[in-house]
This record gives sequence, structure tokens and C-alpha cells, in this order.
Amino acid sequence: MRCPFCGNEDSQVKDSRPSEDATSIRRRRSCPACGSRFTTFERVQLRELNVLKRDGEKTPFDRDKLLRSLQIAARKRPVSEEQLEKIVNAIIRKLEMSGEQDIPSERIGEEVMESLADVDKVAYIRFASVYKDFQEGSDYQAFIEKLN
Repeated sequence: MRCPFCGNEDSQVKDSRPSEDATSIRRRRSCPACGSRFTTFERVQLRELNVLKRDGEKTPFDRDKLLRSLQIAARKRPVSEEQLEKIVNAIIRKLEMSGEQDIPSERIGEEVMESLADVDKVAYIRFASVYKDFQEGSDYQAFIEKLN
């Protein structure tokens, strides 16, 4: 593993342990060249996933982008980072287990909405407002009325 501080090609693993949700391995590393310490995470990846966008474009699936969108929707809400990580891990597992390599973006959006609906209604509405492209207050009102 390349050192992020000095770029040295070699680093030494000082400690390995499973993450709290047991979906990844946390490794503490040390660089013999500059002495810096840093942490890496390893995750199991069953297959390479691609996202099929609405316009037909195909892009590699980006776990961090999915997590960021959840963080934005849940900002200043009583939703922990751990809950968001669990949602992302569950969605990825579900997508990988489907056997498909190319996943429509609509399916990912629906999975996120389904997960957020169970965790926090405000985060769910925030995500839906972007995902469903709300343009006016009446769009929010109609969506909220469907919830009740």
C-alpha cells in the first residue's frame, strides 16, 4: 500500500481487526520511509457494478457517492454515521446478490428511499425531493400526502 504522505511504495501493517459492522477489515499501517501512520479499510467486492443513468450513460458504481447522498439527506437529523454505513452496505450487498452487473440508477434510488423511509422520514423526504426532482412546494405537499 502506497504511503499517502510520502508516496513510498511499501507500508507495514501494524494492526488488523474487523470493523464494527464486520463488513470490512480495518488495518493500521506504518510507512518505514517517513514513519507516518495511516488507516485503510478492505471490503469484499463480489462483482464490479455499473450504474445505468437515465440518459443511457454507464458509469462505475461509487460507494462514496451513495454515502455522501445519504449524509446530505440526513444532515442535522438524528441519524448516526453507523446507520448510514449499514444502509449503504445493505444496498450494495443486495445489488451484488442480484447477479446483475449493470444496475439502473432508478433501482438504486428506490433502494435508498426504501431504506431511508424506515430510518427517518425527513431524510426520506429530502432524498426524494432530489431523486424525484421536486420543482415546487406542491410537489412536496403531494409527496407528503401520499405518506399519510
